[in-house]
Amino acid sequence: MSLVIALAAFVLYIIAYNTYGRYLARKLFRLDPHAHTPAHELSDGVDYVPSRKQIVFGHHFTSIAGTGPIVGPALAIIWGWVPALIWIVVGSIFMGAVHDFGSLVVSMRHKGRSLADVCDELINPRVRFLFLTIVTFGLIIVIAIFCLVIASIFEKSPRAVIPVWCEIPIAIGLGLFLKQARTASSVVVATVIAVVLMYFTVWVGYRVPVTMGSLGSFGPGFLWAVILLAYCFVASVLPVQVLLQPRDFINAYQLYIALALVFGGVLLTSPGLVAPAANMAPRLAADPATKGVLSPWPLLFVVVACGAISGFHSLVSGGTTSKQLSRETDAQAIGYGSMLLEGMLAVLVIISVGAGLGLRAPLRDVAAFQQANPAAEIKVDDVEGKRVSYVTGKMAFKSRYDDWATAKDLAVNSFMNGASNMMTKLGLPFALCMTIMGVFVASFAGTTLDTATRLQRYIIGEFGSAAGVKVLANRYVATAVTVIAGGALALHDGKGEGALILWPLFGTLNQLIAALALMVVSVYLHKKGRPIWVTGIPFLIMVVITGWAMVVNLRVFLTTGEVLLFIIGLIVAALEVWMIVEVVLHITRKKRPDATPAG
Repeated sequence: MSLVIALAAFVLYIIAYNTYGRYLARKLFRLDPHAHTPAHELSDGVDYVPSRKQIVFGHHFTSIAGTGPIVGPALAIIWGWVPALIWIVVGSIFMGAVHDFGSLVVSMRHKGRSLADVCDELINPRVRFLFLTIVTFGLIIVIAIFCLVIASIFEKSPRAVIPVWCEIPIAIGLGLFLKQARTASSVVVATVIAVVLMYFTVWVGYRVPVTMGSLGSFGPGFLWAVILLAYCFVASVLPVQVLLQPRDFINAYQLYIALALVFGGVLLTSPGLVAPAANMAPRLAADPATKGVLSPWPLLFVVVACGAISGFHSLVSGGTTSKQLSRETDAQAIGYGSMLLEGMLAVLVIISVGAGLGLRAPLRDVAAFQQANPAAEIKVDDVEGKRVSYVTGKMAFKSRYDDWATAKDLAVNSFMNGASNMMTKLGLPFALCMTIMGVFVASFAGTTLDTATRLQRYIIGEFGSAAGVKVLANRYVATAVTVIAGGALALHDGKGEGALILWPLFGTLNQLIAALALMVVSVYLHKKGRPIWVTGIPFLIMVVITGWAMVVNLRVFLTTGEVLLFIIGLIVAALEVWMIVEVVLHITRKKRPDATPAG
């Protein structure tokens, strides 16, 4: 069944790209291969850099993917693989890919400005200010959270440290070569060498794990986060072709290889699904004292963000990608196609967790699991000289997804575990597979962190220009403000856990930005006299979902005494309503007749 799901999703995505994607490119947005793009018009060698389609595709895809299409589906399967799979496939084709494609085109046709900044021209300055405020809040949380996610991966997976950091000099070397490359064959050779070097460092990391010690009261997570923030500053101010483009390009090939390995494992094992088809009422926690269940409505559509639709994608489309397109027609592959590939990754995550995990799931607390499941068959095996207790089949899924609290803590590990189980059928050691997947997850989180920092720098610059504060337009000043704000949010508690309290609000805010981006694209199409149902219907769906999710969140924050989250959520909800009202009034307002007497 798992193999059928993978093949069916792949075929659907190919059909969608060549039918619906082509309709959007040719009929709705009318891409012109001869039009001058901002990358050529405003070329500056730093941000506006005309680049090859495959290089921009690699940057864009790895930036939008991050850990979103991994964490979201790995969590959402707690409600069953059927609802999660339907939302991923349908959402990515008719909503997510349309959202990304439309955001990219609108930004590209407005000199590479962000979608929020374009609101000044399309609607009015108030909407621009509202959207910029919401985006600023969202990006600061992205920077803080992903900084902590990578720090956590380094702390828990020391074998991923060397490969992830070694990607930087490899990417810089590749970037210098690509800048001088004149033929396609030289690009292919350089890419092969870079990818081989990258996987050599994976083998080195597998052999030589690196652990971070403590510095006084500051633990490893805190120290890794500080190092990552310093790296973000440097990466954001460098020209895109020096580090951002080539690193993302390498990571794109890392994804292709990881997808091939996982798909190969599915092909050889075709594991049966051990996750339930549907579970509409999972428990909140394993503790019997914790009562209540978690309904999928509307949380399923918020938890699976990047795998179906994500507002962060519009920020990437209108922030870095639109400044690098050499031709308008490249937008279909980069804007629409990359979202479909992300949807395919999300489908493989569902299979890895819902089927691959059933092959073997190591137990962390054997006694507790045995007490809760006395009939379960617990097996013991040697893994790298250590005795490991594990379960298989439906009990393997139950060990990780019996309640929401456990699923949330082990979601990423469950994906890595399930994918590695299937990859071992290719003859690779399990520990090496876990290292490959750990590097894969950390690298993608890193690309999101890099891009988010650069995007926030752009937004601060736009704020500075609008307010007449020219110093904020300086890329070093804007980047410093960005890094300091994200770092303060992440590290204010001195433990490197500060931003995690904002995670419940982030999911809703991310989808809210997606709804607002669709609304702006709809206004653009309306002004062009073209049908807006393609973006208008997804906008209405996302507005209802995000509004519903925000109400649920506010109720939870108020009940649990999270006053800060309640206030922030209330402010964001008010800004959303205000922005929507402004847009509706702008579209429906009739032009007043000229009262000046004739003659």
